[in-house]
Amino acid sequence: MPKYSLVGYDSSETSQRAFRFAMELARACSGRVRVVSVLQVTQGGADACALMMTDSATERTRETLQELRTLDPDTDMLVDLEITHGSPGDALLNQVRQHPVDHIVIGHTERGALARWLLGSVSEDVLAGAHVPVTVIR
Repeated sequence: MPKYSLVGYDSSETSQRAFRFAMELARACSGRVRVVSVLQVTQGGADACALMMTDSATERTRETLQELRTLDPDTDMLVDLEITHGSPGDALLNQVRQHPVDHIVIGHTERGALARWLLGSVSEDVLAGAHVPVTVIR
């Protein structure tokens, strides 16, 4: 049974369902949940990006914790939260290498072919690169 589940979280309905699923699993298995939210930087120089990410990450951490607490009252006891930056798929796979994650839970949102081609699919990236079990929540 999983002891440390990783959840990719972006406040979407499917990521909220993924978080709830991981929390139920953590309670059932006496485990923990690592929630990771990825900030994506799309434009600006390196200095501007670094400043923006620091400010954004601090605010995003506060907002995400508050949101998670409304979704599940056990958040403070069972959740480790990290706000990071980069490509969501790569960031989640890096978490598995850096922490003792033994299970990934991610939400999947249907997109059209053009959106998948332009933006990629986090769930497809994670499924292709993960070396731990992955649960995709729809």
